[in-house]
Amino acid sequence: MTTIVPAPQDRDLDAEQQADIERFEIAIAQYLAEEIPEDVFRVMRLNNGIYGQRQGGTNQMVRIKLPAGTITPEQLDLMGVLADEFSRGWGHITTRQNIQFHYVELTKVPDLLRRIAEVGLTTREACGDTVRNVMACHLAGACPHEKLDVTPWAEATFRHFVRNPLGQRLPRKFKVNFSGCSSDCGQAMFNDIGAVGVTRTLEDGTVEAGFRVYIAGGLGATPHPAMALEDFTSREDLLPTIEAALRVFEQTGNRDNKLRARMKWVVDQLGIEEVRRRVLKVRHTLPASSSWPGGIPPEVVAAGDAAAGRIGSGEVTEVGQGVAVTIRSSDPYERWVEASVIRGTANGTVSAVAYAALGDITASQFRALASIQRELGADVRLSNRQNVVFRNLTDAQLPVLYARLGEIDMARPGAELARDVVACPGADTCNIAVTQSRGLAKAIGDRLEEEGLAEVGGIRVNISGCTNSCGQHHAADIGLFGAERRANGRSLPGYQLLLGGYVGDESIVFGQKALRLPAKAAPEAVATVVSQFAGGRKAGETFSEWLQRSGGAGAIADTLRHFDTVPTPDDAPEYYVDFDETGPYVAEVAESECAT
Repeated sequence: MTTIVPAPQDRDLDAEQQADIERFEIAIAQYLAEEIPEDVFRVMRLNNGIYGQRQGGTNQMVRIKLPAGTITPEQLDLMGVLADEFSRGWGHITTRQNIQFHYVELTKVPDLLRRIAEVGLTTREACGDTVRNVMACHLAGACPHEKLDVTPWAEATFRHFVRNPLGQRLPRKFKVNFSGCSSDCGQAMFNDIGAVGVTRTLEDGTVEAGFRVYIAGGLGATPHPAMALEDFTSREDLLPTIEAALRVFEQTGNRDNKLRARMKWVVDQLGIEEVRRRVLKVRHTLPASSSWPGGIPPEVVAAGDAAAGRIGSGEVTEVGQGVAVTIRSSDPYERWVEASVIRGTANGTVSAVAYAALGDITASQFRALASIQRELGADVRLSNRQNVVFRNLTDAQLPVLYARLGEIDMARPGAELARDVVACPGADTCNIAVTQSRGLAKAIGDRLEEEGLAEVGGIRVNISGCTNSCGQHHAADIGLFGAERRANGRSLPGYQLLLGGYVGDESIVFGQKALRLPAKAAPEAVATVVSQFAGGRKAGETFSEWLQRSGGAGAIADTLRHFDTVPTPDDAPEYYVDFDETGPYVAEVAESECAT
């Protein structure tokens, strides 16, 4: 274990952020005056978290980083202001715990950046070939199963790498996720670095908390499971380990081909044993570097990282993908409690999920959430399933929270139920999406409601508008990604259906291809699968277990073949128009800006 005491950090992040904004404001003026070429400005724009939209012109998407998904009342209030003054009246929670605003005029971006700086937020490196938002389990610090609270570790990692010269021009993006236990609610298993809280028993019988670090995971068109770097990484060595992995990636990533530039392709080229050797060798010599981040970070020292623990032998809510959520009551409040409340932390508090359909929150909802947070004195996190989680609540506060959420249409039971469909922005705004994934997500949700299947528990549906998996379709029980189809001499929107994706138990299983579907047939096909699962599973059986017992993705696909029939334009013209569109389908794709 490295025991060198780190030098104090003297970076003034506030001053650096203001300097960033001033430089970017000047760059915007130079770009609009055609004094900066498009390719140079694109890098500056992306490194500042600003992504071009498919609408072209000066329409921009602004991505705000929320490390560990943490958000305060002041920040929620500001999100409401931004939605009204800069965007289209609402914002979007991403699968990486960011908040995005679309249709922001380029010349107004510096004002927006100054506004968020006032409440301690930044967009810096939320896009581009950089270290992206550092994620953590939305229950970190409030989970009955965690080995340690990973919240301050995510914050420390964010602060060490934001604007760090090591991460400004990487071969490709670099993603870091934290989970407090092997349930992996933070989804460490498909990221470039995934740190999972673990413990080990020392020779003297004491128990030491630390991490198992996984490297080189990824989704995209070619998914790759993360692999363990070593069995146990001490708390003192965690940040040096992440920096060592980043340095190896910076040195060995493919800078000539972005399609093969992620950390997973470094492992594909060099082999996992060689990558492990290089990372550990760099970590060994890292104390000689001026950027060495060893020791316990000050963020962790200040906040503490002790595990939340459990309340004796009382009720403990299971967490993670595949949990057996069952709604038994007919009372609306009790139904919400059964699906949305997590119990079991040592300090006697509970957590509850506010359901945000499609991850969208209106300006008025943002302000109401801020008011609720103040009223209850709650800690709030955004989840990777695009919901809002209230933590550190007492049982007596739950009825108040339910009533307040009901007033803003966020009190429906949603957590880990079939209605909680996750989708990327898709062709609504994304340059490289080929289908309207958001429109399909709503159509699937509506169909599940109509069929009485929306509250089937323990099943996740995720949708991406292309193969890049921003909607994390590979890791869901039911996943779909958009693809252009051709039939009857015409183009039409289509999807590839995958079944059986799973993340948990420090492992990942990617969904297997079942069959292709016309977009307009996908809602009914998904409802059919959910119905088969709900009617055919055994008590306590997960979707993956049911799928395997039922013969796998191929066997289920055989029951859906009739959905892969494309009628003629005369018989069903709607098949040739995508969701949320009015004209004939056209697969328009612009140059990728590395948005995910």
